[in-house]
Amino acid sequence: MKWSKVTHVGLVRSVNEDFLSVRPDLGLFAVADGMGGHQAGEVASKKAIECLEESFASNPCRENDPGGALRDAIVKANALIYELGHRVAEYNGMGTTVTVCCLNEMIMNVAHVGDSRCYLIRNAHISRLTEDHSLVQEMVQQHKITTGEAMNHPYRNVLTRALGTSPQVEVDLIRCNLDPDDLVIICSDGVTKNLSDEEILKITQDKKTEAAANTILDEALARGGNDNITLVIVAPGEK
Repeated sequence: MKWSKVTHVGLVRSVNEDFLSVRPDLGLFAVADGMGGHQAGEVASKKAIECLEESFASNPCRENDPGGALRDAIVKANALIYELGHRVAEYNGMGTTVTVCCLNEMIMNVAHVGDSRCYLIRNAHISRLTEDHSLVQEMVQQHKITTGEAMNHPYRNVLTRALGTSPQVEVDLIRCNLDPDDLVIICSDGVTKNLSDEEILKITQDKKTEAAANTILDEALARGGNDNITLVIVAPGEK
């Protein structure tokens, strides 16, 4: 397995509220995109990833039921962020997305809340494995706007589900088999606000993971860099 990661504050924001996890020892890769004033988003994403790593690593069921272990870890992270947001005044209302993958012997489990995304690239085709929990995604599903219009819609930042905003959280779980030549991409919306799925696919063709990650970052910055930009690319079959 080979992987590359990149995170950047962008060209507009003063604080990077994204946080990522790369734990090849656990087969764990994750991206969280925080939200909230007074740098609370930065706190939310960092706490979510730290809690996720600790909970998953200590869960005795993670070998036999990695999807369940991911879900349990996200539920714990949600409770932590929700409690902190209600106990500390400056953190009130904070929250975060999280998209996390566990890769084990060419089987991938994905757990997801929010609008960070996980993509699978196979045979020159890109598949979005996660569904955005956002207002514009609901509008796309209702055929009120197109996918292209959603990228620039004024309500594109409005989430319908996130960690820390409610006492309980619903977690989407996805499981799939991987092929040796697959690529897995996990990214925050600082990437997907600026690049379409097809553009991400084109960049990754015939590029190693590090070159692809850096090119995606450069392209997002070239298009304004109006949000934090974070992505992890994993090549599960590469030695």
